[in-house]
Amino acid sequence: MKTTIFLIAAVSILAGAALADDHVGQYGGESRAKPLPTSKPNATWRQECGSCHIAYAPGLLPAESWRKVMAGLDKHFGSDASLTAQENRAITEFLVDNAATRWRTPGAPLRITETAWFKRQHDGHEIRPEVWKRASVKSPANCAACHPGADKGDFEEDRIRIPR
Repeated sequence: MKTTIFLIAAVSILAGAALADDHVGQYGGESRAKPLPTSKPNATWRQECGSCHIAYAPGLLPAESWRKVMAGLDKHFGSDASLTAQENRAITEFLVDNAATRWRTPGAPLRITETAWFKRQHDGHEIRPEVWKRASVKSPANCAACHPGADKGDFEEDRIRIPR
């Protein structure tokens, strides 16, 4: 009897772990955005990155991607977003420390919109191509157009509001 209960418990625990890992797997091995750690906000990151676009949640990309982005700020997607060495170090450290931690995709994408999970979540079945062309949306990089909590790392599906 004890052996049967033990086996049932062990199988339940292993099944739960497998299901938890499958949740990550549904995004191609990439972790989803995670909220910013409220216990250690980074004002420099919020100010500097948020002055041109939303300060993207660190969990949207793996550490190596953030290192590449921060190393190329002099040509940041067509703009010079250079920072002082001290600001660059502080922001890079914050992004890397809070980056996505489960990443099996080869390479380090520079654009969040190039990640496999982003493409799956925003494919033509979920978001019609004409939505990206609306003046209120403009591009897939404008997370805040549909995700009101994007600036806080909140991308929960039940809070999505696709503008007309």
